Amino acid sequence: MSEHEAITVGGGPEQVGLSFLTAAYGVREEVDRSMLSAAGLSLSRTKVLQVLAARGALHQAQLADALGQAPRSVTQMVAGLERIGLVARAEDADDRRRKTVSLTDQGRTTLAAAEQAGTHTLRRLFGSLDSQQLTTLRALLAHLDAALER
Repeated sequence: MSEHEAITVGGGPEQVGLSFLTAAYGVREEVDRSMLSAAGLSLSRTKVLQVLAARGALHQAQLADALGQAPRSVTQMVAGLERIGLVARAEDADDRRRKTVSLTDQGRTTLAAAEQAGTHTLRRLFGSLDSQQLTTLRALLAHLDAALER
């Protein structure tokens, strides 16, 4: 028996965990695809715009912190978003080494289209669940979130 077979045999926590990972990846891919199709944005780029829409202009380091990502990754993502006109970067008046990132009007419009596409996809994927199933799923996900924070 291979290591993969040992993990996937039966319905124990390992198998359920792998099934969850597969489903979560599939949901993310569907949402990503719909956002790319509707607005030209990946879910990752959409999250950058969402943080800026919610918090206003931020220094790149603050944005990286809010996203839980490495500053270098965020700098590259912001550069790409700036090239297509969705964000603007400006030098900080107090510290010229720091850049402040803000959402442009085009960024707000594009974000709205991406969010609408994502919402539509999530409704399509989860809309077949009845209220009891949604309540159960919500409780299970909360339990997993709590386990991750330990």
